[in-house]
Amino acid sequence: MTNNALPLAQQLALAKGWDNMLRQLMLAGKQLAVLPVERRNDDNEVKGCQSRVWLTLSDDILPTCSMLAWSDSKIIRGVLAIIQEKVNTLSPDDLRQFDFHAYFSAIGLDRYLSQSRANGIKDVVARIQS
Repeated sequence: MTNNALPLAQQLALAKGWDNMLRQLMLAGKQLAVLPVERRNDDNEVKGCQSRVWLTLSDDILPTCSMLAWSDSKIIRGVLAIIQEKVNTLSPDDLRQFDFHAYFSAIGLDRYLSQSRANGIKDVVARIQS
């Protein structure tokens, strides 16, 4: 577990086994700040994900970034909540340099993502950091 993990990520890091990890992801997904329906459009959709994923990122108002996201998959909503929790603490410069792969590894998330989900999350992170 990482000492600098945020609350949702810490709960995930403490989960033992797939069943508990899945439960924590589902609970995390309930904490996801929802992307409004009208913003779930082609421009905001992340292509390449097995599940549909939409996200917006703003970095022009606050000193930290502000991410809103949604997915039609409960598991991916949980992963998005973990990502959103971290993104919303980072400045735009810090976000571009942040190592999400290392973060996912530190909290144990990478062990439980299927290859197709991991590829989709990789596309999400690439979109966030671009």
